[in-house]
Amino acid sequence: MAVLVASGSALSVAANAKSAEQVAGTYQHVGAGVFTLVARASATGLNVTSTIGGVALANDLAIPYTGTAGGLDASAHVIAAQVLPGGRAELTFRNTTAGAITVDFMLFYDAM
Repeated sequence: MAVLVASGSALSVAANAKSAEQVAGTYQHVGAGVFTLVARASATGLNVTSTIGGVALANDLAIPYTGTAGGLDASAHVIAAQVLPGGRAELTFRNTTAGAITVDFMLFYDAM
């Protein structure tokens, strides 16, 4: 059974800026398992970086899915899914445009 490590709806990332760290609390440190990153931005130009124990799940990848907030589908908007050794989970977003962009996201962890 997958655990939701981090999630957000309509997180706004300012023009040409990087978001704050999105993972905090109980699941900030996780064991080995399958990690799945799901995201949907309001426009093109938003990149995502996620590392687990220093190993990249997504390294400044462009988010290919766009749409309005609240339309995130975990089965249709997967950015990356990978088995990783575990450690500290980190997740940030970087806006490459001249206007603010919002993003809906979920980071799942499924223990092995």
